[in-house]
Amino acid sequence: MKDLLVDFLICPSCLPVEEKLRCTISEKDGEDILTGSLHCSQCNNNYPIQEGVAILLPVLSEVDSRIPSKYESSMLISSYLWAHYADIFKDMDATAAYEEWSALLRGDSGISLDAGCSVGRFTFEMSKKSDFAVGIDNSRAFIKTARQLMINRQMEFSIPEEGLLTEQRIIKLPETFDSTKVEFVVGDAQRLPFRRNSFSSVSSLNLVDKVPLPLLHLKEVNRVARKSHAQFLFSDPFSWSSDISREENWLGGTADGPYPGMGIDNIFSLLSGQTGEMVPPWEMEKQGQIWWKIRNHKNHFELIRSRFIKAGR
Repeated sequence: MKDLLVDFLICPSCLPVEEKLRCTISEKDGEDILTGSLHCSQCNNNYPIQEGVAILLPVLSEVDSRIPSKYESSMLISSYLWAHYADIFKDMDATAAYEEWSALLRGDSGISLDAGCSVGRFTFEMSKKSDFAVGIDNSRAFIKTARQLMINRQMEFSIPEEGLLTEQRIIKLPETFDSTKVEFVVGDAQRLPFRRNSFSSVSSLNLVDKVPLPLLHLKEVNRVARKSHAQFLFSDPFSWSSDISREENWLGGTADGPYPGMGIDNIFSLLSGQTGEMVPPWEMEKQGQIWWKIRNHKNHFELIRSRFIKAGR
């Protein structure tokens, strides 16, 4: 973990109170903290730094992120590496989704946050348009993979062809992705371990329908984003599932309840301040859709229409 992050970190278990964490360093390489811990004097929790990765999962009863993420298998890592980087190694089936999302962001000074970063592509994209970019995800395997790519700048991995047959692919990061301006941490997008008003740019791509408490995630984005001179890129297919979140917590996809109707309409209402949840409100700059694809094997792809809102304040 790059040491510049320490000043921005707070205890996720103590939220909504923001308690600063005290960093103890056991091993360091230049500006990179390899091993150590982050301690909260208020709740007495310790958060480890292992192999350069800060693990900042909250210890809570209502949102227990200590439960291992399902996104830990080698097959899913392979699928997401392909989805994030296939256009870079020029796979004929790749989409241009990440370039399209990136084009929606303006260049800005300050720090960017990629919430639910998975294996890191959009974090790298955000680093091109800001002073520094942080990716956060609750999957340790995803963050470890993203950070290995950040350090080594290339990665060879296997993709399924059919049955037990696989082929090798190599990701080589382009020179426009500056590894010195990127960091990845393990954490919960519903309890972001960052102090308020920290980020000039925040993204939440294909995430809101993958967390148990979608509204809490949006409130956390609102908390950590600057109150002015900030931008927010939201995008999601709204594939609501009761396996992930109770129906009463969905932000769309139901005929009644607190947020009936279509998810994109409810997100618009929330961000624009019509419900009073977002203070200060966001101004809508652009809406649309971007097609995104994930590869399961050579003959099986999932094509996803992700509805986006680009907002600023």
